[in-house]
Amino acid sequence: MTEVFWNRLKASDLRDLAARDAIVLLPVASTEQHGPHLATGVDVVLCTEACRRAAQIVARTRPIVVAPTVWMGLAEHHVALGGTFSVSLTTWHAILRELCQSIVRAGFRKIVIVNGHGGNVSALNALTIDLTRETGAPIATTNYFSFAAACLDELMEDQDGVQHACEGETSMMMAAAPDLVDTARLGEAHGPNITMAGAIARTIHVWKSFGEMTPSGVLGDARRASPEKGERLLDAAAQGMADAFLAGEPWA
Repeated sequence: MTEVFWNRLKASDLRDLAARDAIVLLPVASTEQHGPHLATGVDVVLCTEACRRAAQIVARTRPIVVAPTVWMGLAEHHVALGGTFSVSLTTWHAILRELCQSIVRAGFRKIVIVNGHGGNVSALNALTIDLTRETGAPIATTNYFSFAAACLDELMEDQDGVQHACEGETSMMMAAAPDLVDTARLGEAHGPNITMAGAIARTIHVWKSFGEMTPSGVLGDARRASPEKGERLLDAAAQGMADAFLAGEPWA
């Protein structure tokens, strides 16, 4: 299998990849509470794994590399439930700007920031313009879970769309990192049914802590999660991203 992780390659390998106009995926995530049954690193694990799978598909045809995952993001809404790191928008912008600048200074021009945390979505959409201007490179952004939307609709039994520490995320963790799933506590892993799309579509937006919305820290219902569902979701996300990158979609 082709090695795709930046920090497992030598500098000479990366110089060669830059000379070959390789795509760089920069996964961005969060470290935060994920209910009673999942480790706090869910977003880091899943975003990294989706990028790895996508890169392995792309690497059969063209050069690609996956940069180290940014493990902190905008997660103030989870702080009340403990176990959470959160940074300000100003800090996160500075981190992304300087990481992208480092990638550009290493000789790369095609950068895709791949997001794995719902709390980052709105900010990342807004920052894409600034990051492109600041780096002089056509920075593209996406959310890995968006590419699994059709598969989610087909597979989910007890909820709609991607939620939090839910049937979807728990299934993917069972596939990618089963040792970080406490199956003995799955019975507690349920909460109100609030999709990301529904939250974004509200006519009036008011910030709310997860502590107010869900005592369990879960949105959706993880009780019927399975590793089989997780494999299908991760594969769908990876294939969708790979197809878009190979088609040149972000730079078309």
